[in-house]
Amino acid sequence: MRLRSGVLAAGCLLLQALGVAIFLRGFFPLAVRARPRGGPRGESPPEPAPPGPGTVSNWTKIPPPLFKKVVIVLIDALRDDFVFGSKGKQFMPYTTQVIEKGTSYSFIAEAKPPTVTMPRIKALMTGSIPGFIDVVVNLNSPALLDDNLIWQAKTAGKRIIFYGDDTWVKLFPKHFVEYDGTTSFFVSDFTEVDDNVTRHLDRVLKREDWDLLILHYLGLDHIGHVTGPNSPLVGPKLREMDNILKKIHISLLSKEGEASLPSLLVVCGDHGMSETGSHGGSSEGEVHTPLLFISSAFEKRSGPLTQPELVQQTDLASTLAVGLGLPISRNSVGNLILPVVGGKTMREQLRFLHLNGFQLSRLLEENTPAYEKDPGYEQFKIAEKSHGNWIKLYLEGNNSEILMNLGKKVLKQYLEALKTLSSSLSKQVAQYDMYSMMVGTVIIMEVLLLLLLSVPKALSSRAEFEVPLSPSLFSLLFYLMCLVLCAVHVIVCTSAESLCYFCSMAWLTALGVMMLISALMCGILSAIGKILENSRLPVKNPVVSSSSWSEVDVLMLAGTIGHVLSLGASSFIEEEHQTWYFLINTLCLALCQELCRNHFLLKECDPQHGTSLKQNFDGIREASDCKNIDVPASGNSKLDKVASSAEFIKGSDKWLSLASPWIILICCRLLRSLNRTGVQWAHRPDFGHWLTSSEHKSELSFLAAVSLVMIFFLVQRRCSLVSKIAMALGLLGVYSYRAAIGNVVFPWQHDSKDISKGITEARFVFVFVLGIVFTGTKDLLKSQVISADSSVKSTGLWEVYSGLVLLAALLFRPHNLPVLVFCLLIQTMMTKYIWRPLKFDAAQITIMHYWFGQAFFYFQGNSNGIATVDVSAGFVGLESYVEIPAIFLTAFATYAGPLLWAIHLLCYLSSEVSRFCSRALEGQQGMKLSGNCLMEALASRENVLKHRNFSI
Repeated sequence: MRLRSGVLAAGCLLLQALGVAIFLRGFFPLAVRARPRGGPRGESPPEPAPPGPGTVSNWTKIPPPLFKKVVIVLIDALRDDFVFGSKGKQFMPYTTQVIEKGTSYSFIAEAKPPTVTMPRIKALMTGSIPGFIDVVVNLNSPALLDDNLIWQAKTAGKRIIFYGDDTWVKLFPKHFVEYDGTTSFFVSDFTEVDDNVTRHLDRVLKREDWDLLILHYLGLDHIGHVTGPNSPLVGPKLREMDNILKKIHISLLSKEGEASLPSLLVVCGDHGMSETGSHGGSSEGEVHTPLLFISSAFEKRSGPLTQPELVQQTDLASTLAVGLGLPISRNSVGNLILPVVGGKTMREQLRFLHLNGFQLSRLLEENTPAYEKDPGYEQFKIAEKSHGNWIKLYLEGNNSEILMNLGKKVLKQYLEALKTLSSSLSKQVAQYDMYSMMVGTVIIMEVLLLLLLSVPKALSSRAEFEVPLSPSLFSLLFYLMCLVLCAVHVIVCTSAESLCYFCSMAWLTALGVMMLISALMCGILSAIGKILENSRLPVKNPVVSSSSWSEVDVLMLAGTIGHVLSLGASSFIEEEHQTWYFLINTLCLALCQELCRNHFLLKECDPQHGTSLKQNFDGIREASDCKNIDVPASGNSKLDKVASSAEFIKGSDKWLSLASPWIILICCRLLRSLNRTGVQWAHRPDFGHWLTSSEHKSELSFLAAVSLVMIFFLVQRRCSLVSKIAMALGLLGVYSYRAAIGNVVFPWQHDSKDISKGITEARFVFVFVLGIVFTGTKDLLKSQVISADSSVKSTGLWEVYSGLVLLAALLFRPHNLPVLVFCLLIQTMMTKYIWRPLKFDAAQITIMHYWFGQAFFYFQGNSNGIATVDVSAGFVGLESYVEIPAIFLTAFATYAGPLLWAIHLLCYLSSEVSRFCSRALEGQQGMKLSGNCLMEALASRENVLKHRNFSI
């Protein structure tokens, strides 16, 4: 069955989507879950029964609350060194004083990736570990249906008030008696987003009609996204937070009576921030956040200050549940933070730990078939038995030192059991559905191989591919493969202990997937067989026969396949930028060798004969290409190489062409020093950090100005006059926008100038971006509808490209503008001095564009972690959060490198078609003239012969 390339590509795209969906379903592990919260709930477990008859404990209810009021102050993106480091001592003096000399306990809470706000709120309130799939729903948080602290407090009749990030309102609808949500996505807002929280504080602190107050401040996170953790704006924001904590603490202390229970102030962060100000990954700055418990119930600290103990962020849910007298959430994998309840009696402490251990063992029982063999479960049963012996001694009235020592021993056993149980439950979150991942991978690889086999046909003028579908579906191999795959499916699904998504599918659906895999494999084998059969046929025209592969061809094939294979290791994924840096450097060296070979080839052969022959073939091929006539291509023949050498030597840019690969190598090396990325060395300082520091704003301003001027000269050469003017004004607006928000300065401007949001300047640039793109789109439509001139289409594509370059210049941070300059410079040099002289075909050009596009993705400072996504780019020119523009701008700024190289590929191929068609027309005219001259020469020769015969 013959398919057009478009139909084949659409089918392969759908099959790829199916394979990716199955793979992702297995890649994102299922979280540990207990019964639904609305199900039947038994009474709380009693204390362990003492051994022997006649002694029974009657403590079966949940212990009473330890605190009357609890205030949770969550400061978004609060790193541990902002409180415990030098910045804490400088900008948060009151909080530091309470930590060192007050009645408080301080910890470092470790957050598990992904370090994004919504998953972290889930972890804080449920005690569970959210998965990476929660990053996807972070933009539109659904209601949380799992058992959680907020639902338990509301069910117990406690009144909850919330002010801050509206993610809480979406997660816990109808749970708060009073709330005021602020959007968390408008990162350009540093002050109003916090003022909207603080303005309610004085009124609420005077009231007595609440039990739990939650405040979520966002300003620090927004400052980090826009300016980074070392920004001069961080200090004033920390001082503001310190004053707020002081006000809350003093108010709580003033209302505590002698008879009433004490109040508790909890200070925490949902996540930290990286050295670039982003979050989402697993660096130390992103996962380590401070956790402070401040209450008059604690003993006043004495002695030297020690390093805060490391706890898990999930431990807060169980600790607050005990403090509020609530049941621990069923899905919690956290441990009770013992120092918070350390002031209670030994019996109460053991009771709290037993409740926590009972909840964890029940969760393990519901999620692990062989839970009785788990070390944590065994340790808990031993501790529970020891606890029963302690209760027996306690009920007998034994108050000796033996009772105290036994209590400490039981306490230690419980803590070890809780730690092991929590570790066992946390590991289940990282268990992947390997079977579903393998099925998805097989489908993806089969479709990829089918696409690779179809590339030669797809690049021909007919662009058709013959899919051997009918023979494959009715072959014996197809049925044998279906039987084997079905047998494997039955064996895997009957022997798998854990839940498998692909095994849970209907049998008919699974059979359809097996038949699809078998059909693709048979089709691939048939296509390979046909290729091998055609390769054995004798060559009819040896003059235009293809030559062996060059070093560049071998490098591109081996590099692409090697990169795909490298993705099987997590370390290569974390440091994928190193792979692309190595590949493009090696490609530059191979191109240098190819250019030198073409330079010295002229000395070894006479190019005149080859050039004349090639011109004849080129004239025939180009004329037939413009008329959609299928002629065998000779672009890879030895004749092409000889002729291209001759044309190359005649050019005046020979030395620039020879130097181009080395210039590109120098540019790539400079770009590597601009932004460090990956995981292992991302924390080390780079040139970008040096430029973005406040001491070097003048150097950054000069670099940004020079970069914008170079962008104009590199882009404007093929634009119309109107687009050139729009580009110049737009780039001026880019600099004005960066000066307005304080990134750069004008020569006449002082650093003390007030910082604005730059809304007007950014929208000024957006107008020119839309104008240039509209002009290019108009030319594209004109080339399709009115004009048949391919040069109009090429000009339209380039103007669309230049409009997107202007948009990238607006969204890129000033220190990243050299990345855009080098991108344009490398594209210009490779077009003029490498691709055209060496006459690479479309497949080679496409692979080179793909390689450089991937490399420039990492040159921007991006990585495979979401922490490097520049969220601030999504809010350029916006006064409030608008979802669609914010997502588009953020995605464009992140993938600007690959996108610009992809559009440049279209521009290059379109310009080459225009050049070929114009040369073909000239060649046809030249062939007509040479034919007329030949006829005249033959006629004159015949007249001379006749004259000679007549004379004789």
